[in-house]
Amino acid sequence: MNTEKVSNHIVSWLKEYAEKANVTGFVVGVSGGIDSAVTSTLCAKTGLHTLCVEMPIYQAENQVTRAQNHIDGLKSKFKNVSATKIDLTSTFEEFKNANQQEQNSPKLDLSLANTRARLRMTSLYYLAGLNGLLVAGTGNKIEDFGVGFYTKYGDGGVDLSPIADLLKSEVYELANHLEVIDSIQNAAPTDGLFGDSRTDEDQIGASYDELEWAMEMHNEGKKHNYFSGRELEVFTIYSRLNMINQHKMNPIPVCEINNELK
Repeated sequence: MNTEKVSNHIVSWLKEYAEKANVTGFVVGVSGGIDSAVTSTLCAKTGLHTLCVEMPIYQAENQVTRAQNHIDGLKSKFKNVSATKIDLTSTFEEFKNANQQEQNSPKLDLSLANTRARLRMTSLYYLAGLNGLLVAGTGNKIEDFGVGFYTKYGDGGVDLSPIADLLKSEVYELANHLEVIDSIQNAAPTDGLFGDSRTDEDQIGASYDELEWAMEMHNEGKKHNYFSGRELEVFTIYSRLNMINQHKMNPIPVCEINNELK
């Protein structure tokens, strides 16, 4: 991948989109992960106002440190970058306390993880509305269009997606070109939504490199009987997630009412 050309293309696309939308810039949730670091850097390079937002909810200290170091680095390089921090821990606790009747559900942990993401989305749109900004998404191609590894109306609720046509490996290439700090480039990918140390690979059951391979095989029309061993395991994981998460990737279904019924 020609990282310089790709970077310049995305920056130009962002700037043109913002100007046509008559907004002054972007707001980006910065988590301490590679995707948000690349996205916020690309937004900063437009020269438009880029508001970086930390939104911890019982966040691991190393994630908080990486996010802060990244934001400090951006602010030192780009005068158009500002930052704010909204600690949503107490808000999250209030939500949990208001829903005590569901505490025994086997799906509680996942529902609460998605709630964290949706609280963050709400905060980003609040700040976007106040400042005349667009919410820039941080999802990559594997997450957004492969396995649907994001929260519907959470981190999936954005105005535009600058890196959603890049595979995870390509995001890392771009991060290296953009000189994203080493601590972020070397960190294991995690959504940080469960309040523990589990990584994306722990949750999905496959690495991003494996998922990229499976996505390629799936797009080529390969079937399960083509594989064996670990390849079959990974292809099965990818195929299952791709199928059950189509509701995230496709437009919301609309029940059409024809004129004969009206």
